[in-house]
Amino acid sequence: MIKVLFVCMGNICRSPTAEGVFRQILRQKNLEDKVEVDSAGTHGYHAGEAPDQRTQRAAAARNYNLSDMRARKVAAQDLAYFDLILAMDHNNLGVLKRICPPDKQDRLGLLMSYSKNFEDDEVPDPYYGLGHGFDLVLDMIEDASQGLIERIEQRLLDEANPEGSAEFGEIN
Repeated sequence: MIKVLFVCMGNICRSPTAEGVFRQILRQKNLEDKVEVDSAGTHGYHAGEAPDQRTQRAAAARNYNLSDMRARKVAAQDLAYFDLILAMDHNNLGVLKRICPPDKQDRLGLLMSYSKNFEDDEVPDPYYGLGHGFDLVLDMIEDASQGLIERIEQRLLDEANPEGSAEFGEIN
């Protein structure tokens, strides 16, 4: 089982969007039993809350259902449990680096490092912007999620054929 955690600041816009998009890709590829996915925030401002209504509307327009998700703060055990912890921006990656033990730092990265069609390395926070920002976030996350699933599929193939397998830290 490969375990992936998506992280933004409050866990009500970007990271639940990434979780919802990635869950759907996993379902489409019949990989739900091989990949576990979750999301969290570096701050607990919204712990227990559903994703932002604007996030849910934009996601629903593309057939992603985020309504059963609830915000939570990254916990210390997440840093040991998840194989890959992907932040939405450098600020949140910095927070993760500060709280992550040195021997687990190779699990940390940026989601957009898997993007094929965007040169941006950060998913912008749409919370304080206008509605179109949520669509841009979806575009970026869908693109990076496709790149990520390709890497995961390759890792699963490598694990099935141990000659030449790689850890995520080696293929990021």
